[in-house]
Amino acid sequence: MDFLTADLLGTPLWFWLAFAGLVLALTAFDLGVLHKEDRAMGIGESLRLTAFYIAIALAFGAWVWAEKGADMGMKYYTGFFIEKALSIDNVFVISLIFGVFAIPAKYQYRALLWGILAVIVLRGAMIAAGAALVEQAYWVLYIFAAFLVFTGIRMFFAGDHEPDVAKNPVVKWISTHMRVTRGLHGERFFVKETDARSGKLVTAVTPLFVALVVINLADLVFAVDSVPAIFAITTDTFVVYTSNIMAILGLRALYFALAAMIHRFYYLKYALAAVLVFIGSKIFVSDFLMAGAKFPPVLSLGVTAALIAGGVGYSLWMTRHGEDAAPHLPFA
Repeated sequence: MDFLTADLLGTPLWFWLAFAGLVLALTAFDLGVLHKEDRAMGIGESLRLTAFYIAIALAFGAWVWAEKGADMGMKYYTGFFIEKALSIDNVFVISLIFGVFAIPAKYQYRALLWGILAVIVLRGAMIAAGAALVEQAYWVLYIFAAFLVFTGIRMFFAGDHEPDVAKNPVVKWISTHMRVTRGLHGERFFVKETDARSGKLVTAVTPLFVALVVINLADLVFAVDSVPAIFAITTDTFVVYTSNIMAILGLRALYFALAAMIHRFYYLKYALAAVLVFIGSKIFVSDFLMAGAKFPPVLSLGVTAALIAGGVGYSLWMTRHGEDAAPHLPFA
């Protein structure tokens, strides 16, 4: 059984197998036990399932802490909290995409599941590429850091605007090159239709499939921010990947609660902007002002958690009576 202890990207193979087994078990339990039938999820159930996923993620972090040490444990938790907070932006875009394609709530959960399975693969590819770059050239981290600072500043001063999904080039390409059904066919992504000209059966995609493709492309855009943010915390590939995926796994459960309350989190984007600036600046502070000494992981986690908690708390307070928070910001 020596192969189980073989090194894979700086971590024993059995660590990776244990994590893969956990992800598969959670997915099977979620889809095969909790949601065998298509139905809409209420806010209460969404919050309970979200608490379950967060508890699993925190327990997994405790295992990382025990096996890899306190330093890596802290970095895992920091990465998890950052990705969890950044995923709130994903919720807004996903809700918008489902609305454009008129996807009923009872079909959204399974669509999100397939989307997250694709994200697990796509994020893995992005993280592996990032790890290879950093290993070959450490200075790439400075590019990541500068990008995070720039993105955070841009996010802080950017106005509010909704992306026009209907004009998305991918949607146009699919509509032009593939046969798209006029309506939904349950939870199916592909169906057989009779071609009006030839009378033969042809394969067509449903609006649910188009929505799924757009959602995954949107996640790739968000990953451009979140993946460098995790690498700015640690270059340990196992910690980077697992913290990222554990945060995303619970996203489909959190989606239904946040989609109904997204207007209550208006100020969170400014807290996230501050987090990105802080994480990016931390690399420069550590390497140039601290002579290469490590930035204390406890301090990094504390500042990140405080900024996110402050953004959530202030948003809920400012919108406690249901009023729109935007007019309170002079630069919104």
